[in-house]
Formats: sequence, structure tokens, C-alpha cells
Amino acid sequence: MNDFKKQTYSDQVAEHVRNEILNGNLPPGAAISEVAIAEELSISRAPVREAMQILIREGLIVSHPQKRKHVKALTAKQIKNSYFTGGVLEAAAVARVLEQYTKEDFLELERIVAEMKAIADTNGPVSDQVPLDNEFHDILFSRIDNNLIVELCRRACQGISKFLLYTHWVKLYTAQQVYKRHRKIIDALRTKDPVTIEQVIRDHYTTSGERMSAYGADVYDG
Repeated sequence: MNDFKKQTYSDQVAEHVRNEILNGNLPPGAAISEVAIAEELSISRAPVREAMQILIREGLIVSHPQKRKHVKALTAKQIKNSYFTGGVLEAAAVARVLEQYTKEDFLELERIVAEMKAIADTNGPVSDQVPLDNEFHDILFSRIDNNLIVELCRRACQGISKFLLYTHWVKLYTAQQVYKRHRKIIDALRTKDPVTIEQVIRDHYTTSGERMSAYGADVYDG
């Protein structure tokens, strides 16, 4: 891939592999060959090795001594635990900063949910709602003054839903359900009640974890 910019080879290789995972070309458990990737992209192995380290840190690639690297494959229990953890962390963090969400934050959240509804009302695909889902949670994270919690929240679930099992994740809910699930979070935020918002966000993640667990490597044979 000769149009790679030399100074960002490793980042672009990492992005290429992420897209292969996202598109299902590299499913969970698939072996990763650094040599094959280097040959495919017409580059040296050095940036490929660097890219692998990036993806390992992100939890998308697994490396064991004396074994080939492979795309991370999670069991049903691991998937449930990941979503549970992400939900508990985000719920607790948001509940602690409820008073910090501004009028502008709520206007943005309402805009996002309105766009989700428009997609649902016109029978648009859930994949069109994905960027909106990202924006929605970015706003929730924006008031959390603890980068470690934000990073842990993202790592707990995003690798699963947005990459490793994306093709299944976009089929978990209808577009109308996606809209209603996010509408429920805004309504909970407006109550200013920490107990309510914690419960709603935890349920938001736990439900997804339960559904996604059907695609665990130990139970799914599709």
C-alpha cells in the first residue's frame, strides 16, 4: 500500500488491521502473520511489529511466547464480564458528576437522540447510528475528570462492540430500540438522581452483554 505516509506507517497498519477485524475478514481467533501483512502493504516488517504492539495494548490482538499472534477471541463469560465492568464504571462515574452536565451538553445529547430517531423512523440501518452512539457516550465521558476510568470504560466494551464482534453488535437491536435505549439515558440524566442514572446505565450495558455473550468463542459456531 504505497500511499502510506512514512511517518505514520505503524498507525496506518494498525488502522488497516482494525478495519479487517471490523469487516469480519479477521474474525476472533484468526492468526495474524506480520510477514503477510508487510507483503500485502508493500512495507517492511518494522512498522507492522509496532502496529501489533498498538493493537495488543488495545486488546484486539493477543500474543503468546512461541506462538503466532491472533485476533482476540472471548468466551461468553468474558463478554458478559466486560460489559458488566464497563457499565458499572461508566454508571458510577456519570452519577458522580451529574451536576456538571451543562445545558449545552443536554442540547447535544438531544440532537444526537433526535438523529437516532430520524434514522429509525426512516428504517435506516443501525450502522448509521454507530457514530451517534460514539458521540453520545463521548459527551457522558467529557465531564468525568478521571482519565483512567474513561480509558477502562472504553477498553472494557469498545473493542468488543466496535471491532471484534461488530458484525453481530449492529444486529443486537433494531434502530428504533437503539433510539429508545439512549432516550432512556437522557431521561435518567434529567432526574439528577444518582441511583436512577446508575441503574439505567448499568442495565444499558448488562443487556448488551447478555445478548453479545451468544457470540462467545465457546458457544457460537456460526
